[in-house]
Amino acid sequence: MQSVNVAIIYYSSTGTIHALAKAAVEGAEKAGAEVRLRKVAETAPPQAVDARPEWARHLEETADVAEVGHEDLEWADAVLFGTPTRFGNPASQLRTFIDTTGPLWFQGKLANKVYSVFTASNTLHGGQESTILALTNTFYHWGGIIVPPGYTDPIQFQTGNPYGTSHVATEGLPGEVPLQAARYQARRVAETAAALKAGRTA
Repeated sequence: MQSVNVAIIYYSSTGTIHALAKAAVEGAEKAGAEVRLRKVAETAPPQAVDARPEWARHLEETADVAEVGHEDLEWADAVLFGTPTRFGNPASQLRTFIDTTGPLWFQGKLANKVYSVFTASNTLHGGQESTILALTNTFYHWGGIIVPPGYTDPIQFQTGNPYGTSHVATEGLPGEVPLQAARYQARRVAETAAALKAGRTA
């Protein structure tokens, strides 16, 4: 496979999206990609974080995960974004980072890359699909190539979401089915990016 760079950029408050992001790393690496796992900065006020012990604990446990910068987007041939759903939309922390990428967009540095999204909500049908679709609106503006998992692998018939890996957070941390789906989605993204890269250099 053509060597590709995959950035997995996520926001997670209590660990659900972080678990999916780690599974995505495994899937992309298994496809032969060079992978960077990056979190976006926490912008919630300390009093909001401290009010939920699991939130504060997760921040502490992931202190060693590097925060994303523009250079990670420039480096990547493909990007998977992970976000919890907030009223059917991506988390504001992720949007805050995305809203700083105007200079890259203006220079065309976000175009022609492969993009995909995974998410979680507190309830079934709690905005999972609309959150993924909301992020793809950004990719259209960037000139990105959107690669969903679709129903292209048996695991997708178990998860039931062709838009991207999703999980119901109130069921606890993701089990093997959503983790396997995240691995598959990342592998598909890496393989698609590799095929595009090979085609451009042929």
